[in-house]
Amino acid sequence: MRILLVEDQHDAAEILVKGLREQGYAVDHAVDGDEADFKASVNPYDLVILDVMLPRKSGFDVCRDLRAAGSDVPILILTARDGVEERIRGLDLGADDYMVKPYEYPELLARVRGLLRRRTARSQEAVSVADLYIEIATRKVRRAGKTIELTAKEFALLEYLARRQGEVVSRRDIASQVWDDSHDAFSNLIEIYLGRLRKKIDSGHPVALLHTRRGAGYILAALGTSEHDG
Repeated sequence: MRILLVEDQHDAAEILVKGLREQGYAVDHAVDGDEADFKASVNPYDLVILDVMLPRKSGFDVCRDLRAAGSDVPILILTARDGVEERIRGLDLGADDYMVKPYEYPELLARVRGLLRRRTARSQEAVSVADLYIEIATRKVRRAGKTIELTAKEFALLEYLARRQGEVVSRRDIASQVWDDSHDAFSNLIEIYLGRLRKKIDSGHPVALLHTRRGAGYILAALGTSEHDG
């Protein structure tokens, strides 16, 4: 899941970005309304966390423009203003939820999970690939009935591959959807995580599900051949 955080206060943004990444989310950060508009126009996000008081363009204006452009991405508005009129304004402009600063971090995480669950529910609550079963909302994974323990980032990677099961997914696609703007394109981090994921879901099973297509990418499917085929 990829999140856009729009927050001009450096310290608050740094803490929130770090916390969300620890939960396995890919997070991009914009410091003003114009940068938020640009990032939202070039990247597909699963959630936008949007401060109201921003340089150049307010969060309300960003929210309005996203909806006017036809985007249905969930929007969580953050503001220091606690007035009912402010909340109504944000919701009327198309925001899905509203939190007043200062907020408790665990509550914000709960709101994020709730908005992402609702978005997921509109598509799929669970994904199956052969005998591999993935519950999106609870982040539970089982293969042949046996629970597989994954880290937050491993689950995010598996979920993305599962949603595109049967397709060859390029390294660039994985970087853009599972990681974020901070990812070093020249690092081997993606390969490391794919190797860990392959061991966890394929080790001890007669049929490999995670396959490498050299020069093209990766595919999650019950092909029944070696993971290094192609």
